[in-house]
Amino acid sequence: MIDENGILFILSGPSGVGKGTVRRELFERANDLAYSISMTTREKRHGESEGVDYFYKTNAEFERMIESGQLLEYARFVNNYYGTPRKYVEDTLHGGKDVFLEIEVQGAMQVKENFPEGVFIFLFPPSLEELKNRIVERGTESQELVLKRLKEARKEIEMMDAYDYVVVNDDVDAAVTKVQSIIQSEHCKRDRIAKQYKQLLEDE
Repeated sequence: MIDENGILFILSGPSGVGKGTVRRELFERANDLAYSISMTTREKRHGESEGVDYFYKTNAEFERMIESGQLLEYARFVNNYYGTPRKYVEDTLHGGKDVFLEIEVQGAMQVKENFPEGVFIFLFPPSLEELKNRIVERGTESQELVLKRLKEARKEIEMMDAYDYVVVNDDVDAAVTKVQSIIQSEHCKRDRIAKQYKQLLEDE
């Protein structure tokens, strides 16, 4: 019996590319993935639960975790910290379950530095024009902010070389199918299971 650890999959890409949509559809199809639960210092909102929506910490607790290297990545938005706790991810992986993390490019680069054995998937827009249309269609951002996001997207696309796979999100169903194929193929990689097979042979 092969005792195989889970794999950490990181889905990343520019704002507006559809990361959340692809991740939600993926989880509709697959029930064997664990979603990486983030940690935050913001107040718990009505209806939210500890360990379901977020892990809630004080500023002092969060900063101690940063100093002791207990986060795979973190950022600060509007005076609150947000981050990915290393222990939750590692415990879930050791339990044999894959963990899926949907994150911005800057956060993904932090994860790559702290957990290079993860599998990094870059979600790519069909074109910059299409990316602009998706951001505009949200109707939540000014023209100035749209242009700023597009400028940032160009920089992020240039960071594609840091990823293992690229999936073009021109059709959500097709993109999700490709992500599922990546997950399957990663579990079949020789170097992931060679050690377990060698152990099996030694136990004979």
